[in-house]
Amino acid sequence: MTTSEHGAAVSRVAAPTVLFWAAKAASTALGEAASDFSIRVMPPVLAVLVGFALFVIALAFQLTRRRYIPEAYWLTVAAVGIFGTMAADVVHVVLGLPYAVSAAFYALVLAAVFIAWWWVERTLSVHDVTTTRRELFYWAAVVGTFAMGTALGDFAAVTLGLGYAASTALFAVLILVPALGYRILRWNGVFAFWFAYVLTRPVGASVADWLGKPIAEGGVGMGSGWVSLGFVLVMVGLVGVMRRQLVRPAAARVTRAA
Repeated sequence: MTTSEHGAAVSRVAAPTVLFWAAKAASTALGEAASDFSIRVMPPVLAVLVGFALFVIALAFQLTRRRYIPEAYWLTVAAVGIFGTMAADVVHVVLGLPYAVSAAFYALVLAAVFIAWWWVERTLSVHDVTTTRRELFYWAAVVGTFAMGTALGDFAAVTLGLGYAASTALFAVLILVPALGYRILRWNGVFAFWFAYVLTRPVGASVADWLGKPIAEGGVGMGSGWVSLGFVLVMVGLVGVMRRQLVRPAAARVTRAA
């Protein structure tokens, strides 16, 4: 367990801030676009294997840091975004399950992860992710939210026929529910966090699809490759800001000590 200079346990994952939610939304869009692009430029099976390998490597690197490092954490989130999208798409394309069924399936998987996590650790708070076991539960939940959110986004855009722009607007409004519930109705913070975390996935995925899909399919027609590159640059910029925010307090402590 990693501890701070005062002996308190330090969380190994990012705390929910404005920058966190901006990076989370960008990572979901990146995952959707990168998944679509990779499946287009290489055989689907190979693309899934590459996505899984990237996820495993990024997760192993993150787990060995034992504290929150923006570059390692957000690389893992991006890898989860790509692989989670592929997982949801495989269930629909290969197994032929409707989006509603795959969304329900991943909702059950996510519920099972939360139940097991609570049963073992008695906490689901991101602030309490201070051990390797808790972090493994955390990343299992993150994978579940990405897969479930992808299926929900596709269900709204394709099955319900809303299209990508309308789906973006729908989920952007829905994500206000946990935000207002927490601020006004005093919802439990942990519940509101994971509620919002699930919904950021269909928001980002709908934006990526709207930008990348051909005009004939209701998109802007930029192409998934360019959309992927754009959101990579956004992620790099946001992570750079987070890194500077971590460095400043440390520099201030050194100055005071001197």
